[in-house]
Amino acid sequence: MPLPVATIFRTRVHTRQIVVDGWRRDDGLWDMEARLTDRKDHDYPLASGLRRKGEALHDMRVRITIDRSMAIHDAVVCSDAVPYPGGCDTIAPVYRQLIGMNLFDGFRRRVKDTFESVRGCSHITELLNLLPTAAIQTLASDMSDTEGHVSGEQPFQLDKCHALATTSETVRRYYPRWFRNTKTGA
Repeated sequence: MPLPVATIFRTRVHTRQIVVDGWRRDDGLWDMEARLTDRKDHDYPLASGLRRKGEALHDMRVRITIDRSMAIHDAVVCSDAVPYPGGCDTIAPVYRQLIGMNLFDGFRRRVKDTFESVRGCSHITELLNLLPTAAIQTLASDMSDTEGHVSGEQPFQLDKCHALATTSETVRRYYPRWFRNTKTGA
């Protein structure tokens, strides 16, 4: 169901686009690439100079390489358009600290703790927070949705959102083996 039609006249002034692509590599690993762009629908004056209508204010990219357990093997960041050249575009090397982190092991908290405030770029850090769920969708292309993360364990997506809580009607219907009935305790 789409959003309701706006009932008051509006003028768009800003567009943020975020795209995340997942890639299967020939070496058995996966690359997750995320890109964030910001554009204004009008000329936009900045202390660093005027950005013309439609010109990218931000154009930032992240690539991480992960294995099936969601461990990060490599991380690369670049900024092709920034509001403050010579400042914003110098932070990329700190994101090498992602190597060794795991998308399933407190990733968003670790990202916040490592790159919060002046220790990182707020836009690049925002992109990182999208990677765990996008990685799940990427790796899901290579496994059945009923396959456990480790043989014999419940599928990795269960208990990750309200619809797939192991106490939900959805799990009772589609994943009965892992359904937990809160009334009977079974």
